[in-house]
Amino acid sequence: QSQLVEFGGGLVQPGGSLKLSCAASGFRLDYYNVVWFRQAPGKEREGVICIGAAGTRTEYRDSVKGRFTILRDDRSGTVYLQMVNLKPEDTGRYSCATELNPYPGNCPKPPQEGDFDYWGQGTQVTVSS
Repeated sequence: QSQLVEFGGGLVQPGGSLKLSCAASGFRLDYYNVVWFRQAPGKEREGVICIGAAGTRTEYRDSVKGRFTILRDDRSGTVYLQMVNLKPEDTGRYSCATELNPYPGNCPKPPQEGDFDYWGQGTQVTVSS
């Protein structure tokens, strides 16, 4: 069964760091664009950052620039979201998603949720003192 699974969420104090993982089963993630989304309580889900199949990166939120980094392990295809200097406004449920497009091109701008074929179940990130 093909699916995405996220790991690494948790409770962290402001200024702290977390590293989220997005792993695929049934297909190779490194062939496709991967986007991290997040949904804060009471708000709509929003795209945060993307890594393209060719390795290009796109940040969708100015607030994460310089603090969030998206990485891919070339051996396993697993995609990581490294987050440093976390702020309370980063709190939310983080999900990774991918579109199984055989011609992925660059990261979508902006990411349209309906275009994504696979979503992980999400992992909760809470930034609080």
